[in-house]
Amino acid sequence: MTRRAFFFTSESVSEGHPDKVCDRISDAVVDAYIGADPYARVAVETLVTTNRIVLAGEVRGPATITPAHIEEIARACVRDIGYEQDGFHWKNAAVEIYIHAQSADIAMGVDARGNKDEGAGDQGIMFGYACRETDVYMPAPIHYAHNILRSLADARHSGAEPGLYPDAKSQVTLEYVDGKPVRAHTVVVSTQHAADLDQEEIREIVRPHVENVLPDDWICDQTRFLVNPTGRFVIGGPDGDAGVTGRKIIVDTYGGAAPHGGGAFSGKDPTKVDRSAAYAARHLAKNVVAAGLADRCTIQLAYAIGVAEPLAVYIDTHGTGEVDDDRLSATLSEMVDLTPRGIRERLGLNRPIYARTAAYGHFGRAPEPDGGFSWERLDLIDDLKHAFA
Repeated sequence: MTRRAFFFTSESVSEGHPDKVCDRISDAVVDAYIGADPYARVAVETLVTTNRIVLAGEVRGPATITPAHIEEIARACVRDIGYEQDGFHWKNAAVEIYIHAQSADIAMGVDARGNKDEGAGDQGIMFGYACRETDVYMPAPIHYAHNILRSLADARHSGAEPGLYPDAKSQVTLEYVDGKPVRAHTVVVSTQHAADLDQEEIREIVRPHVENVLPDDWICDQTRFLVNPTGRFVIGGPDGDAGVTGRKIIVDTYGGAAPHGGGAFSGKDPTKVDRSAAYAARHLAKNVVAAGLADRCTIQLAYAIGVAEPLAVYIDTHGTGEVDDDRLSATLSEMVDLTPRGIRERLGLNRPIYARTAAYGHFGRAPEPDGGFSWERLDLIDDLKHAFA
């Protein structure tokens, strides 16, 4: 039974957060390989700290992607994010690259050969989720936390707010009544800034971005609004804290409102089901809710390395379903090919579409003409309605 009243909190981090700098670089490397060879294999991690960028991992792809090319990619990512600081500068940071060929043992299990279809790139469990709290079928706290930071980033990139620097965090706590969000209880924003700005000046810079993102009647006298609670945030980014690829998986997904299997997305080509199957599960869950079959839907997929078919497909509509969950699971399994190859082909994942996913969430984004965010398409609604007519 849905709890009638409660508070729920989600956080987001900006593209300049150290971990997100790493996600961006790792995904830009994925894009470079897939752009040169759609079937390249990539698993690359990045670490950043004070004026240092380190990449490590394994690949199988064209020799045209050289270490020098990868270094250029890393520097371009840092430049685009906006880091030109003494402690972290796109031009001056040392770049180290430790990338080697993909393990032959992994390739043997994953590659298609003879009568064997392409297997999953690893074992694991992946979750997808959708709900009616927002028009993009995402939980409201993470949706608004992302949008506050995107608004601030847009102002920074445009030059409208030159006192803002790349590193930032947001946190949104909403009050729910009868299971629906009704107002903002607390909004926290921490943003890196120029040294000559004080806390109150930063607060007034941030305020309109919060007010413009949240629904009009959600901010009231009781709403707590905290900006840079420590009082100062001048030293930030990788100079203030080391970053590593894949450390913001809850930010990347549903802000804690739904389960997560544990695997990160960034730096991985789409044969890695950590990424592709999570996208597929979101695609199915979103279409289920959009088709009116449930108000909330959680889908779990499970895989074994080297095995094509999912080991299990689990669906929970949390008591909001218009049809039986088991029947819905069976119907979706028949309707959509959930093998790694089937997912890649249905969603068109063998394209250089990944760097754009590295900040502000992989879900709740608009599908793009070149295939970006294809897992957000609502292309199963008619089939689902027909199946359960």
